[in-house]
Amino acid sequence: MPLPSSPTETAPPPSADAPADALADAPDPAAALGRPPRVLVTGAGGPSGVGFLRALAGAAELYAADVDPNGTGLYLVPRARRMLVPPGAHPGFADALLRLCRRHGIDVLVPTVDAELLPLASRLTEFTAAGVRVLVSPAEAVADCLDKWRLARACADAVRLPVTWTLGPAGGADFPGGFPAVAKPRTGSGSRGVRTVEGPAALARLPRDHSYLLQELLPGTEYSVDVLTDGTGRVVAAVPRSRDRTDSGIVIAGRVLDAPGLSRLAADTVRTLGLRGVLNVQVREDRHGEPALLEVNPRPPGGLSLTRAAGVDMARWAVAGLLGADLPERIAHREVAVVRHWEDVVLRPDELGDVADTAEALPARTAEAVAA
Repeated sequence: MPLPSSPTETAPPPSADAPADALADAPDPAAALGRPPRVLVTGAGGPSGVGFLRALAGAAELYAADVDPNGTGLYLVPRARRMLVPPGAHPGFADALLRLCRRHGIDVLVPTVDAELLPLASRLTEFTAAGVRVLVSPAEAVADCLDKWRLARACADAVRLPVTWTLGPAGGADFPGGFPAVAKPRTGSGSRGVRTVEGPAALARLPRDHSYLLQELLPGTEYSVDVLTDGTGRVVAAVPRSRDRTDSGIVIAGRVLDAPGLSRLAADTVRTLGLRGVLNVQVREDRHGEPALLEVNPRPPGGLSLTRAAGVDMARWAVAGLLGADLPERIAHREVAVVRHWEDVVLRPDELGDVADTAEALPARTAEAVAA
């Protein structure tokens, strides 16, 4: 089994005429409590969790949780702060997280896995009563993002969208978005299940129970826009970046851009949906070069380190905001190019899989449980 590894980024230093680095202005999350806050990051085996943990290193007492005892981010924190939790879809997930937060006196909980968001958002009052601030949007807003058909309907009057239909028992041949088109599941992340449909005849091979969408093909450049809001949903930063090269859906080379049109589209989307915290809006240009909304990830993105390299430390701002700090009217970013590589986390042989705390009611650690 290979040792776990984590993404690291390399960026050139800013030029002399670059704008001031907002990283220097990010508040100390310890200021509100008089001590470093205890921050638990879930999904520690994924790039979102690793990126958030790395951004908070030295500014918080970090705890890491994952369904897999080999998750990379678990080994970025001391053994006593590593936790094994059920998958987000497990009915006991939210209860398990709440018990762990109480047991360890967690101040801030940062979920980074899509399947975890609704269970936590729907139980937010219980976490708040336990003194735990959760970096999650309202449940209704999360549900709109995780169902691409709901997302299209919610944003139809606010931003440019590709023509989108659901595939039912009849119809599809007269799709107004034209062919070739894109077919994709209404739910799910990454590119799983996404395919190009060359013409009406190919529709017969797709599910026709409204679980799939037929969407206008957008052939232009794809962008991600990382967004930070305050607790009221006010957008304080919207940082666009190109996805110049990806690996398994994760950007490994890209440029952070000064692109006001992309920033406005992302900010309008976030305001329309009522999202909160740190999240990501995916955009692609149509045949005429006009950007259109593709998807919204209502959680910290896997490429968050690129935005941090551009001067906007969204992780620190978000945690400080949850603890009571006032966020500025606007946080500017600078243009920068970033390439990412893999950095090994080297361990003693007996340390791999050594997790100190396990949530009660944890399902058997099988491949099926981890994949659920």
